[in-house]
This record gives sequence, structure tokens and C-alpha cells, in this order.
Amino acid sequence: MSRIATRSFADIRAALLAREELALLDVREEAPFAEGHPLFAANIPLSRLEIEVYARAPRRSTPVTVYDDGEGLAERAAERLLALGYRDVALLEGGLAGWREAGGELFIDVNVPSKAFGELVEAERHTPSLAAEEVKALLDEKADVVVLDARRFDEYQTMSIPGGTSVPGAELVLRVRELAPNPATRVIVNCAGRTRSIIGTQSLVNAGIPNEVAALRNGTIGWTLAGQQLEHGQSRRFAGVSAENRAQAAASARSVADRAGVGRAGLADLARWREEAGRTTYLFDVRTPEEYEAGHLPGARSTPGGQLVQETDHFASVRGARLVLADDDGVRANMSASWLAQMGWEVHVLDGLNAAEFAERGGWSAPVPPAPQSEDIAPETLRAWLAGGDTLVLDFTTSANYVKRHIPGAWWALRAQLPQALEKLPPAQRYVLTCGSSLLARYALDELQALTGKPVFVLAGGTAAWIAAGLALEEGETALAVPRSDRYRRPYEGTDNPREAMQAYLDWEFGLVEQLGRDGTHGFFVI
Repeated sequence: MSRIATRSFADIRAALLAREELALLDVREEAPFAEGHPLFAANIPLSRLEIEVYARAPRRSTPVTVYDDGEGLAERAAERLLALGYRDVALLEGGLAGWREAGGELFIDVNVPSKAFGELVEAERHTPSLAAEEVKALLDEKADVVVLDARRFDEYQTMSIPGGTSVPGAELVLRVRELAPNPATRVIVNCAGRTRSIIGTQSLVNAGIPNEVAALRNGTIGWTLAGQQLEHGQSRRFAGVSAENRAQAAASARSVADRAGVGRAGLADLARWREEAGRTTYLFDVRTPEEYEAGHLPGARSTPGGQLVQETDHFASVRGARLVLADDDGVRANMSASWLAQMGWEVHVLDGLNAAEFAERGGWSAPVPPAPQSEDIAPETLRAWLAGGDTLVLDFTTSANYVKRHIPGAWWALRAQLPQALEKLPPAQRYVLTCGSSLLARYALDELQALTGKPVFVLAGGTAAWIAAGLALEEGETALAVPRSDRYRRPYEGTDNPREAMQAYLDWEFGLVEQLGRDGTHGFFVI
């Protein structure tokens, strides 16, 4: 009999409808999560729990409910959460099957709340769009048109519409007047599928820009399905913004935020909210990563606004929490907040900030619990041990990183599946653990020692240190101890997806509004 309490489907549904705080955590790997989960479930795999949960569910008294689909992960996750200081932890009654049997709606794919919301926006506002063939005809005839890619820059570099410029979503209202100064210029917004192009296009419409604007219908997927060629490796990015255009963008963004019911706040409000014992407050800096690193508010997390709206479940995994957004121009925070408010969040924008308050520099580091004590070894020591033939390296990085490059002879494993991995591994006299930096690997040390009874070491600095030392690497799926279930293969990423998968993805998106209606807990509205 488990010592962990349970919560039912009815309990979770009632809390969602009442706008109470809750974290519903799916602790499976991402691939099975993407095959079916509740609308507001957040995926924090047991394998990565320690390095993700403090940032994603920062208040230890938040009601946390965990589930799996019968794999035996949920109870282990619940015990670990209790050990990490979470005080209100429960198992979902019956797990995923219990949710389904109680009549709960299941959604496939990832970042579903945002994708479903995007479809609702298009359905209610009839967001203008053009088919791939129409956009290509405009480009071929050299019409007065600009194509703005609303995805992250790295996604844009992988594949893009010919002639397109990278302008991640929250930057569109701020930058569009520089990129299309002539009101007669037609503006086309694209992403890989549908959501970010819909939200980006509707942002420009909401902000009242004079240009005619349209989404590229179905994004790069639609372009590919139309038999048209994409560009690869492009680097066109937005440039600076004049003071006049910045002021105009700020005024229109503030107007949109006010219409959506976005709250206003100052640093004193933020300080008070952060002291509240019974409420979670997230602080997000929605500017570009480069601006964030140059200077940001203490304690803010870098979350470019377009990605925050797209991946809200990842950044703010406590549904019902308070979101506070910061920028230094009043455009990106207000536009991002306008969408988050429509997605049912209590969201505030910090007003009246001055440059001196953006005093913290550098990248963001996730808060993590203390790792087990370990004996670290240098890359050269590991190289000598491997030459002796009695040492096995276990790599806990993402499978994609492992395939790209890893220490020769290293086995890839998922931490939550160590017992299964050991069944496949050859015998060894000692083990060395690594990942990109060895941050995640350290948390596997105690369990591996208990399972094997052998000495376990950690590679100091992880595989990054091995690479920095100029030591040999190999690539490919050379030694997988468990299947690669840590990442769902997105039909809209990369350049080698089957046409059937791309079309099936679009068909699924078209059905999301109907699913939202059946679920009934979303709390979305559209201005």
C-alpha cells in the first residue's frame, strides 16, 4: 500500500475550473507523453526531475500530482519530490488510464495548450492566411512583400522560406515597421506549422499595423507539401529599431495588453508577490537571449516572448500561477502578456523599469538540489582507464546530443531506466558517468552504485571537458542501452519528415478546437 495520497480526475478538473494552482506532472519520457496526455499536463521526465522541477514548479507547497501509464515511474517520482521538499504530492488515481476511464480528454503532441489556443484564435478571428502556392507566386513575380519567420533563430537556420528573415514572434510588432516601412508592403508571417504564424500574424493585426498581413498557411510543412523548395543555413536577422518606431510599437502593444486585461506592476509588487507563501510567481524576461545576457532583473528567467507563448507548459508548469513579464521597451512584454492573458493566465507587465535595474549579467542557470557526493576524474584519466578495458562510460545526455557526438565506447542510457539498461550493458569493473556537463549524470551515481556494487565516478566537466581536451569522439547510435524515447519526433522539425506525418500533423491541429470544447477546462478567450 502506497504512502502517497491520490487525486482523482474530478479533483483535478475542479481545480482547473476554479483557477486554483496545480502542477499535473507526466513523468514519462517525452515520446510516450506525446502519444497522449491531459491538456494541462506538464512533462517532467523522472530521468530529469532534479534538474527541471525547481524552476518549473518553484513553490514547494504547490499541489503536485504525478502520473504515468503503468510503467512504475509515478510512485518513484512522488517519493523523490517529497525528498526534494515538496509537501503536497499525490498520485493521479488510476494513472493515465484512470484519467481516460473517468472521461478525461487526451491530447497528443507537445505544447498542446498553445497550439490549441492558436487554432481557437484563427477560428474566432479568421486570421488572414495565404497558401504556399500564393506566397511563392508573389515571390516569383518579385512583388512588394516581406517574409518574416516567427520561430527561434536555430529553427530558421535549419530550414526557411526563400528570402525570409528571422523575426521571432515577440519581436514582430517591435521590428515590423523597420522591415516593411512602406505601408503598401505585404507582410507574410511563417513558422514550421501553424501556431506561431497564426499568433504572429494576429499580433500584427491586433497592433494595427497599416500593412496587409497574412500567415503562410501551414508554414514550412505547407510549403513542402506543395512541392516547393526551402532554403537552409540562412542567417538574415532583424536589425535595430528607430526611437520613433519603438515608441509607436510600445503604444500599440500597451493598447492590446489593456484590451486583454493584462495587469500592471512595479518592482515593489514583484517583491511582495515573491514573499507570498501560498502563490507561485514566475518572472520572465521576454527579450532576446543576447539582451538578457547583457543585463537583466535579478531572478528573471530568459524566455523570449514568442517561445513563452508557444511553450507555456514548459516554462510555467504550475497552471493557475501568476506570470510577471519584463522587457526594456514595453513592446515585447505587453504583446506576449496579451496572449497569455487570453490563455487564462493571471499575467502582469513590469512598468517603470530603468536601465540600472537590469543589473544581473550572463545566462540563466536552473536552480537544482545538491547532487550526491562523487569522485570526479579528469578526461585524461578516463582515456587511460578506457585503454585498460575495464571501464564503462554511461552517457545521460539527450539521445540527439549522444548521436551527434560522444566519447568512444560510451553507452547512452536514460536515468529512469537504469535497471533495464544494465541488462544490456557488458560487465565492467567500474563506471564513469557523463552528460554534456555532468550535471544530470551526478544524480544517477547513488542508484548505479546500489544496482552494481561497483565503484562509480563522474567525468569532471562532462563530455564538454572531453571535447575541450581535444580527445577523440564518435557519432551515431553506436551503443544504446535503452530505446530513444526521450524526445518525440516532431513532424514539423528537420528536413527529412515523411509527407504522411506532416499531413497527419496538420489534420490533428485542425481538430484541436473541437477537442478543447470536449475538454472544457481551458479558460481561453480571444479579444
